[in-house]
Amino acid sequence: MATWILLRGLTRESRHWGDFLGLFQQAFPGDTVVTLDLPGNGRLNHQRSPTTVEGLVADCRAQLAQRQMAPPYHLLAMSLGAMVAVAWSHSHPHEVAAQVLINTSMRPFNPFYQRLRPANYLSLLRLAWPGTSAELCEHTILRLTSRRQDTSVLPQWLALRRANPVAGRNALCQLGAAARFCAPAGPLAVPSLLLAGELDQLVSVACSRSLAAVWQCPLQVHPGAGHDLPLDDGPWVLARVAQWLSHR
Repeated sequence: MATWILLRGLTRESRHWGDFLGLFQQAFPGDTVVTLDLPGNGRLNHQRSPTTVEGLVADCRAQLAQRQMAPPYHLLAMSLGAMVAVAWSHSHPHEVAAQVLINTSMRPFNPFYQRLRPANYLSLLRLAWPGTSAELCEHTILRLTSRRQDTSVLPQWLALRRANPVAGRNALCQLGAAARFCAPAGPLAVPSLLLAGELDQLVSVACSRSLAAVWQCPLQVHPGAGHDLPLDDGPWVLARVAQWLSHR
């Protein structure tokens, strides 16, 4: 039985996994599934976000120690969460049995305009602008991260934003941590699977292709999904994970 740790991305929280969490538990019924909030997000929105990815790793490890959940762990993480997973498995390889990294990008393998597509800069600035309505923020996030455009998720997203808003300073701390993080140059120390959406509007799929080439690990690309791959096609993600685990 494996212990899975699920990590989300920039300013998002564990409850943003939505229906994917139930699908995951159905796909791996014998495993333990744990969702963590990064400090500054979700139920930890009162905390100050670390300014480095390594600081985020330290907090995740402390949360699990507090829950008395011992390694090794399987990690499934997307975007900024995937950077945390990579830093975690690099600095503490004995704690990570395997990891699945979704739609992520890291220095120094791709230029900034692939790591964060310039067409979105104005929209992202509006998200950070004081006074921008919660409705506009969540509609914009859905437009940028999903190709399905399933608006049924918006009421829950709005409720989460109102219940646990992320402070602007914490969003900037997380963005800075992601921008500065430099990935390992060689093959990773633990078995790793990369998943990406071909139609990701935030992060170019070229970033995942570069990481797969440098790290010599498998990459599966969904032809019709965007940045939030678990939202766009959760069953596809789980099928790819199960297939990969069965061939390890």
